[in-house]
Amino acid sequence: MTKLTDTQAVILSAAAQRDSYNVLPLPGSLRGGAATKVVETMIAKGFIEEVDADVRKGELVWRETGDGHGTTLVATNAGLSAIGIEPEGTSTAHESAPDTPAEQTEAPATRTPREGTKQAALIAMLRAPGGATIAEIVAATGWQPHTVRGAMAGALKKMLGLEVTSEKIESRGRVYRLAEG
Repeated sequence: MTKLTDTQAVILSAAAQRDSYNVLPLPGSLRGGAATKVVETMIAKGFIEEVDADVRKGELVWRETGDGHGTTLVATNAGLSAIGIEPEGTSTAHESAPDTPAEQTEAPATRTPREGTKQAALIAMLRAPGGATIAEIVAATGWQPHTVRGAMAGALKKMLGLEVTSEKIESRGRVYRLAEG
């Protein structure tokens, strides 16, 4: 599996949740020179690419090209593979994205993490009927407790849009679950 920084993983996970695999907007904490450096590195590694932005479709612009047009950033199949998502076909993610109007009523295809990853194990444990405690997740993943809490708050809640609930159960302590939905 490709080694990603936390920032690269967050950017690619967010892009994977968007219909057009658009990387923008970048995380709010990533600005200026740091944003440029991260983007340049990801382009060099083939995780994302610059494509012409279609502002009529509401695509955000990464940079102006000087001829009145702008570019945006999209995740490539290599970028999606790096976070454990099986890309569709062999073209770039942007080219394989559906060209449908914004008022589309069908939900986009649901993507699932590649089996065998720690994130997939975390999601499976939280979807189990009994849920999971922090201690159980630590034992299954080898993560530290603060990493488990960070993954639930960051990757699952913020990036994947999953709702994590918890309740105190006398015999087990605080048990976490993914809300039905």
